[in-house]
Amino acid sequence: MLVRPVLFHLPFACVLAVAIVVRVIAVMGYPSPMWFGDSPGYLTAAVEFEPSETRPSGYALLLWAIKPFHSFTLMVSVQHAIGVLTGVLVYLLVWRAGRAAWPDGNGWVVGVFGALLTVPVLLPVHQIALEHMLMSDSFFAFLLLAAVAAVLWRRRTTWWLAALAGLLAGCAAITRTAGLPLIAVIVVAMALRRAGWRACGVVVAVFAIPVAGYMVWFHSAYGEYKMAKAEQVWLYARTATFADCDVIRPRPELQIMCPERSDPRISRPFAAMWTADSAFRDIPGWIYGEQGNRLAGEFSREAIKAQPLDYAKVVVHDTLRAFEWERKPYPTPWTWRQYEFPEGEAWADEQAEIAARYDPGGGGRTRVVEPWAGRMLSYQDNVVLPGTVLGVLLVGGLGGALLHARAPGGRWRLRRAVRHWGTGALLPWGTSLALLVIPAATADFDYRYVLPAVPFACVALGLAVLPPPRPAPAPPGDLEEDSREKVDAERG
Repeated sequence: MLVRPVLFHLPFACVLAVAIVVRVIAVMGYPSPMWFGDSPGYLTAAVEFEPSETRPSGYALLLWAIKPFHSFTLMVSVQHAIGVLTGVLVYLLVWRAGRAAWPDGNGWVVGVFGALLTVPVLLPVHQIALEHMLMSDSFFAFLLLAAVAAVLWRRRTTWWLAALAGLLAGCAAITRTAGLPLIAVIVVAMALRRAGWRACGVVVAVFAIPVAGYMVWFHSAYGEYKMAKAEQVWLYARTATFADCDVIRPRPELQIMCPERSDPRISRPFAAMWTADSAFRDIPGWIYGEQGNRLAGEFSREAIKAQPLDYAKVVVHDTLRAFEWERKPYPTPWTWRQYEFPEGEAWADEQAEIAARYDPGGGGRTRVVEPWAGRMLSYQDNVVLPGTVLGVLLVGGLGGALLHARAPGGRWRLRRAVRHWGTGALLPWGTSLALLVIPAATADFDYRYVLPAVPFACVALGLAVLPPPRPAPAPPGDLEEDSREKVDAERG
């Protein structure tokens, strides 16, 4: 009797086995992490146990926890394990929804469907490469998906699940600031799922604990209650795409912020921040200084106020970049290549200095070990997730609930589909879309910002397509509400 239920999970077990083998090959071929421009900052925060000036350091806390082992190989292995757990969470959420809809059968259908939805999370090479980087994105995606899973774990979120969701979402917010506004998506979804005012209050209150704690930690280091010193410069970089000082007419002190770009190969936001064209080069303290941050914030507000349609066009345009079939050399000819496994080794003095403090054995230096690296490069050439597939997942997650709009008797009930979508797929779908829109609205498009949206799109599609669960008995005291649900069910 036990063998058959176990076999239902065989398709996912096969996907999981391939995912683990590929990650083992990645670690054997590249025992050290792949470095990015932000990597030294994260590692410095971990070594010195001090928040970074430029970005939240929740990820640095993970690195600090691993630091006693003095092993970069262990670090990338942990991050790959987190990536695998993200895929497992996707499967568990789809499986639970499927078994709630069909408790008496269709186990094979649910197992195969759930396994297929984990493929975009577990197998594409760019997901694996992102886990291999000394960057926060994979850890952020896992924390946020775990928060969503806590909300969706039961049909009606209990207070303790709400507390868990709030804690995980708060930890995600101090890992990447994109997580801060997502608490609103969680609260709206919980309200639609009739979680009750107590659960909604708990999720907000617990969410505030890690955020407030981080701000206190930041204050102890820099004397300010913030998440980062330069919180306004990123929006300035966004406005550099469209800002026209002939239209804005900034006051004389702001004239220095009028963006320039001498190299057309480089995106305007990148040029406004990191090249010789950056206005911050002529401002004391560069982007970390109080004056630069203040001028950037004022210029950004003036630019959006004077050119709101141009700002909206840029946000829409950069959001749609996520759905292009092939990757393009954006924001620079070299940045997008950093998200792939390299053919050779590269090393910089800044990386070497901070890496030696984390791992005195020299494990931070990029190493390419054959034949495993060659096998990983072959995999990289063949197993990718085109952005168009993410678009299909999101469209399916939005419209999949229409499959259940036809009530018994053949009557069409759009409200039935909307209710099913709002109580299930809305949270992961809204989270996925928000993860694409927020960077496009507040900073710039970057391919690494796209990948954390994929697991949520997969969950959203699964919950939208699967039938709604069978009605559950209401808790004591909710008989009136239960009666209303029965009437709605009878009406379709």
